[in-house]
Amino acid sequence: MPRLLIVHHSPTPSVAALTDAVVAGASDDAITGVDVVVRPALEADADDVLAADGYVLGTPANFGYMSGALKHFFDSIFLQAGGALTDDGSAATVEGGRKPFGLYVHGRYDTTGAVRSVQSIVGALGWRQSAPVLEVLGDVGAAERGSAYELGGTLAALVMG
Repeated sequence: MPRLLIVHHSPTPSVAALTDAVVAGASDDAITGVDVVVRPALEADADDVLAADGYVLGTPANFGYMSGALKHFFDSIFLQAGGALTDDGSAATVEGGRKPFGLYVHGRYDTTGAVRSVQSIVGALGWRQSAPVLEVLGDVGAAERGSAYELGGTLAALVMG
């Protein structure tokens, strides 16, 4: 059965609301035959990543970067999950990624650095961005939850085939 892995760090009510909506969208009744696995970033591991056919990542924007928990996730799984490094040890871009991913980021004032940091690491894993990044600033209302629901449903439908 195809598997969608949702890895998130949801320390605030705003990010938790987005995560709940992503999970609900991925679990929509129209999505059949997809195993939706939800893991907090500090609990997800390389086995989870290797067993998945697609990914949704969620993080707050902290000090212009992804959360420390999501960074720890990447640090823990990167090489085992097929990440590529350049000769100087920085992340290398891998072309032709096969597995789809989506990303949602919540910030109070800005999400730019958090999005850029996740995309640079994911590019070195060879994953394929398959939906626009959901960037939410400030309060999370019905429209934002609806967009998160759509993000979860889109990635689950892609994994479903």
